[in-house]
Amino acid sequence: MGSRRRMTETSVRNEWNGSAIKTKKRIFVLYCAHLFVPLTYGRRYFRSEKTKEKFVFLLLFPHLIVPLPIKTINREMKEKLTLVKVGGAVVEDEAQLKQLLKDFSAIEGRKVLVHGGGRRATQVAARLGIESKMVGGRRITDAEMLEVVTMVYGGLVNKHVVASLQAEGIQAVGLTGADGDVIRSHRRPIKDGVDYGFVGDVDVVSHQALSNLIEQGMVPILAPLTHDGQGNMLNTNADTIASEAAKALAKVYDVTLIFSFEKKGVLSNPDDDESVIPVITRSDFERYKADGTISGGMLPKIENALSAVDAGVSRVIITLATAIDGSHGTVIR
Repeated sequence: MGSRRRMTETSVRNEWNGSAIKTKKRIFVLYCAHLFVPLTYGRRYFRSEKTKEKFVFLLLFPHLIVPLPIKTINREMKEKLTLVKVGGAVVEDEAQLKQLLKDFSAIEGRKVLVHGGGRRATQVAARLGIESKMVGGRRITDAEMLEVVTMVYGGLVNKHVVASLQAEGIQAVGLTGADGDVIRSHRRPIKDGVDYGFVGDVDVVSHQALSNLIEQGMVPILAPLTHDGQGNMLNTNADTIASEAAKALAKVYDVTLIFSFEKKGVLSNPDDDESVIPVITRSDFERYKADGTISGGMLPKIENALSAVDAGVSRVIITLATAIDGSHGTVIR
């Protein structure tokens, strides 16, 4: 018993010492980065007396490091992660889905997939004689419909995607927000007289739970379902889950978020598939929204994208399902 305890204490101490060494190394690398940034820029950096004084200050007082390009340095030190959200229309089309999953499998490094499935849920509900009710493009989820979306999103669609990725050699693991307490939400309150029922607005995404899986070589496949911590499942918008998951993972990874669907990007003319807007900023979005260029279901998608950018996600792209390599589409900045 005593020897087992000593072994445990030793392993804990070794792990602690290892963590401390890693931390010291990271601090040293960060300090060196602050010194070598000026050296990299050379004469351009030392053009003024002020920058010369700052460099000397860093040499003399390393414990008072001023974070020069700290955001850039942190981003370069993080591992890259790609999070792809695939819409329900693509999920419904087996040929498109198969190609997207092949392309997703080819993405190097860490990755996460979030899927929709609203159209499939509508079809299954109709077979069961359950009416689908929508308000402003959002599904009203009563108790009966909650059972349908839980079966379809968390079962039929999620497991089909997981099995297809396993066939591509990807160690995919299917999750709802309730699994591992990955995503917790609260039930959306009645707004403007509309009761959405069992619909969740995200409160927190556990980046620890997701990163633990990712660092074990797993690829999380997130269904658009969350829970409230009180035993209730909640139907949750897939774009929102993608955005919130990207924001949470941006704390530990350099995240690229890709919203893929059946169009080449955000279109200035809905009838012209080639009228892709290459870049949209917050001010652009407000202008396009005011003049009606962007409307309907694209509005919350771009809101989610802008929210992700504001929270530190490196890149956000809205693009065609066959272009998830990030080379085409609309970049949100």
